[in-house]
Amino acid sequence: MKIRSILICTLIAFSCTLVAQENVYKFTKVVENPATPIKDQYKTGTCWCFGTTSFIESELIRTGKGEFDLSEMFTVRHNYNHRIWDNHIREGRGSIVEGSLGHMAINMMDKYGLVPQSAYGGINYDSPKHDHNELSEYVAALASVTTKSGVMTPESKELQEALFDIYLGKLPETFEYDGVEYTPLSFKEHLGLDFSQYVDITSFTHLPFYEKVLLELPDNWDNGTMYNVPIEELIEIIDHALLNGYTVVWSGDISEPGYVLARDLSILPQDTGLTRQQILESTEIIPEMEVTQELRQMFYETFQSVDDHLEHITGLYKDQNGVKYYNTKNSWGHELTNTGYHKMSENYVKGKTMCILVHKNSIPENIRKKLGL
Repeated sequence: MKIRSILICTLIAFSCTLVAQENVYKFTKVVENPATPIKDQYKTGTCWCFGTTSFIESELIRTGKGEFDLSEMFTVRHNYNHRIWDNHIREGRGSIVEGSLGHMAINMMDKYGLVPQSAYGGINYDSPKHDHNELSEYVAALASVTTKSGVMTPESKELQEALFDIYLGKLPETFEYDGVEYTPLSFKEHLGLDFSQYVDITSFTHLPFYEKVLLELPDNWDNGTMYNVPIEELIEIIDHALLNGYTVVWSGDISEPGYVLARDLSILPQDTGLTRQQILESTEIIPEMEVTQELRQMFYETFQSVDDHLEHITGLYKDQNGVKYYNTKNSWGHELTNTGYHKMSENYVKGKTMCILVHKNSIPENIRKKLGL
């Protein structure tokens, strides 16, 4: 999952023009599940890892393990290695940009383990925040050499690891946490999560419902499969999860004018001519379009919905008119938003969700039976 730098710049510009005003949207909490503090992915396309790591940190709270600050860059580094190999074996036709989906973070955690942030900060260069602009260029350059030569030599692999050592730091073989020495894999065992229990869910009509499908997304470069359900059942899964103490990984489209972080709000206006600036400055609740299965399919097939961000849904709220909103944790620090969270309307989620990732047990039993889970 990647973040478009042009969108970030636009959001900053709109944030700066926001005048102080009373928020006309009055939200009442239905449920809010525990989450760890807001982080900042800054100049990286690693939202897929930040959002999924936040989800796993909430899972650790839910399962009684306590609050942890886990290293995103430990997972990101392993993902880089896998995508370089994937690109090589596809003869340079793979995805070598930073974007990925939540299940890829889960796969890396399961295979390589986890480490706390204190054991692997992932910044070994002169910057107070994460910045992969230069690193990404070198990754692409290395990948192009191996695909051009047609062989990934031991020397190229050594150079690859040296690149990540220089920018991200050497991987810890062991580390100490709360007075106990761990390896990344033994720390994973200590945390006690079963990563096989997490599944992706999507909702599109060109694929069969209630089967595992391959959703055609650029960031789904490892050809991960997910379960396909009608959109109303996808919403039912999200609601059921939140109401039963679980949280949800959300992958979707944030290119809409209604994605207005300066108001901590994401909506799909009925008036499609409204600009982000007009939505930002509106002093009234803006009527939304009603999103159907057919409409979201049209968004997908005409590229009006794309997979450009991943976030972490933690809570369910309603406005004064009874409209549902999902409290969603971002990974852009506090520079673009008031709280680091924003509330996505139910129609925004219906229209702009590419897929979600949840614990199997958070899915309603009747839907689990349909999926064979």
